Formats: sequence, C-alpha cells, structure tokens
Amino acid sequence: MLFTLTANALLFNGFRRSALFFDTFIGVFFWLGFWLKTSVRVAFANGMFAEPVGAFNGSAGAFDQALLVSSSGFVALLVASLVRERLFVYPDRPATCSESGIFRLYRAYRKSLVLGFLLIVVLAASSNVWLGIYQRGMVAQTVLPFGLNGVYKWLLQFGFASISALIIRFEIEINRNLSLMAVVPPILESLFSNVSLLSRGMVLNSSALAVGGLRLLGAMKCRVPLVRFIIAGTVFVVLFVASVFAVNYLRASWVIEVDTSTSISMVPEMTSPLFMDRWVGIEGVMAVSSSDKLGWSLWREAWQEKFRAGELSLYDRYFIDSPYTHPAIDKTKNHFVSLPGIIAFLYYLGSLPFLFFALLGFGLVAAAFEIATYRYCGENWILCSLFAQVVAFRYASFGYVPSQSYLLFGTLLLNVLIIFTVDRALNRFFSWQSRTA
Repeated sequence: MLFTLTANALLFNGFRRSALFFDTFIGVFFWLGFWLKTSVRVAFANGMFAEPVGAFNGSAGAFDQALLVSSSGFVALLVASLVRERLFVYPDRPATCSESGIFRLYRAYRKSLVLGFLLIVVLAASSNVWLGIYQRGMVAQTVLPFGLNGVYKWLLQFGFASISALIIRFEIEINRNLSLMAVVPPILESLFSNVSLLSRGMVLNSSALAVGGLRLLGAMKCRVPLVRFIIAGTVFVVLFVASVFAVNYLRASWVIEVDTSTSISMVPEMTSPLFMDRWVGIEGVMAVSSSDKLGWSLWREAWQEKFRAGELSLYDRYFIDSPYTHPAIDKTKNHFVSLPGIIAFLYYLGSLPFLFFALLGFGLVAAAFEIATYRYCGENWILCSLFAQVVAFRYASFGYVPSQSYLLFGTLLLNVLIIFTVDRALNRFFSWQSRTA
C-alpha cells in the first residue's frame, strides 16, 4: 500500500499546475519502471521478472525491503518538489519571445533555416551510421580528431533536439497554433537521430517536445483543431514504430551478426519487452536490497568505476547474473551494461536515511538545472521540457560510471550558454542594424 501510494503520488505530482517538467518525467519514468512493472509481473507473471534480480528470492521479506527502499526514494523526490515549489513556479502566462535575437533571425529566414537544419541532421545521421562514430551499445569504430566524437554524441542525443525546441517555440509564437513546420521537422530529426544511434528511444525527446509544446499552447490559450493533434500523433506513432523495428533489425544484424531472415524473425521478440520491461527500475532495487555486499567499500568502488569498452559494469559483476556474457556478443564491437537506476545506486550503502537525503539533493539539483534553462534560454518552456527529460532519464538509468555524470550536466550547461550567447549577440546585431539603417 505504501509503495502504491507513493509511486502514484509521484506520478500525479508531475501533472500539477505548479509542477516542473522534471517532476513530470521523473514521475512517469519511475511509475513505469517501478509500480507498473511490479504490478503486472506480480499479477500476471507469478512475480517473475524479465530482467535479472540477483540474490532476490521472492520472499515476503525481500519484497518488503525492495518496496520500502523504492518508497523512500519516491518520498524524497516529492519533498524536493515541494521545497522547490516555494522558490519557483512557471507563470500562468508565458512571456513572448518576439524580442529574442534568435527569433528575429528565424522569422526573417524561416524556411531556409529549417531546410538547412534538416539537411545537417541527415548528413550527421548518415555519416554516423557509415563511420560508426557513436551508437548505443557499440564500441566506436571511428575516432575523429579534435574531440568530434563528443560533438556527434551531443548533437544526436539532444543538440539537434534543442534546435527543434526553438523551432516549435518560434512557430507557436508566429502562428499561435500547431503548424506543419512545428511538427514535421522535429519528428524527422528525432527519427534520423535515433536510428543513427541505434536507439529505440525516439519517444523520449519527441515526448519532451510534445509535453512542452502542449503546456505552452494551453498557457497561451491557443485554440488548436483536434484534427491537427490526431494527424501529428498518427505521424509520430507510425514513424516511432518504424524506427523501433528498423533499430531492432539493425541490432540483430550488426550486434548478434545473424543473417537477414533470422534478423527479421528476431524483431518481434526484441520489440515486445520494450513497452514495459526495458524501463529501468524495480529489478535494480530488488538486486541491491538483497545483496550482502553493501557498504562504504562498495560505494567508493562504484564512484571509481571507469569506462572500459567491452567490460561489464560493477552492477553486472556484483549484483546480477549478467545477460551480457553471451558468447555471441562480440566484446570488441559491442559494449552492453545493465543499469541499477538512481534509487538502487544510492542504496549501495544500505542506509535508508542516506538514500532519502541524497535523492532529495539530486531532485533539487535537477530543479536548479531546469530553472537555469528557463532563466537563460528565453523562458522557452519547450527547451525546459527537453532538458528536464534528459536529466530525469539520466536519473532513471543511473549507475554506470557515475563519476562521469559531470559530462552530461556540463554539456547541458554548455547548451544553455550557447543559446544565451547567440541570442545576446544577435540582439546586439539587430539593434546596431536598426540604429545604422
């Protein structure tokens, strides 16, 4: 009952008027990975989980401990949300972006900029597939000079999506409606980028852009015909399903290296678990809370973990019977690891108070990032939603090489700085141009 109450409270907390976008996404990710998965597996699968659960033995005591650890994490995030609410909430009416330098440039060269953006996306995605620069679960086949692999990783993960967020915001400002230009380019970018990454996560960035856009349209009291939502939703669903099947086919062909007919037959088997079992959550807590390895030595070792291509993660080695020891997986080309999630990771010490206060801090840090995005990126709700989703998903899938989390947060801050700097520079240029005209 406590687990159900706290998990659903966290979900509904994300849909309050005063909620941040981070509240929305962390509530959805945890509800899927913890409450829904547990409920379905207990009710319909005899308590058997598809993902490994380590030393968890299925006893009442083991279940109680896992649910108590999970509930403590949920409560910590609820408290963080309540604390943040006293300091910041989004206004009832969003500010206009008509004075933004980037918006003024976009309005002047709208079609050319969007066409150029899509061309760059296609070129980057195609070259990434061709050269194997950065793909999920794959060892880089090409190392570019000057750190350009990192640039590809940033652009394909959320750099291009950041530009999509600007396009949607500007189109809504221009049309006060859901125009074709606000829908098609972002969906195509998400499709190309995710297939290029061999990622089945097209739904993540696209959902973030959609949530931000819908909330913005509602706050601006824009009247959008229902048929436009239906068309946009249908286009997205069709392309998302196509991307999942395409990526699963490529993964079967490239990762397991089977022939074409076998790859096609494996696609349905690889696709069905994605809708529930691939969300990181309860299994990690089950494995960690049932382990006898918890303590400070494990905690220190976890923070010292380094990325080594082809090697299993600490979680794979210490807590579960890893599925990534399969002999068909070529470790020289593929790099797969299991993830415990942030609640399980923060329980490596075996202390509920530590878990609570640490996750409370993580929740406040996520809120600070979203507020900074709002303050320094033109109060763009859609961009806030995108970055909040990136942070929430990182938390949900936390646990591998945790010390390198600064790379993600640093890249987000760099993204904010780039948008802030470019906007200021363009504003000064247009001001100078108007004075000299």
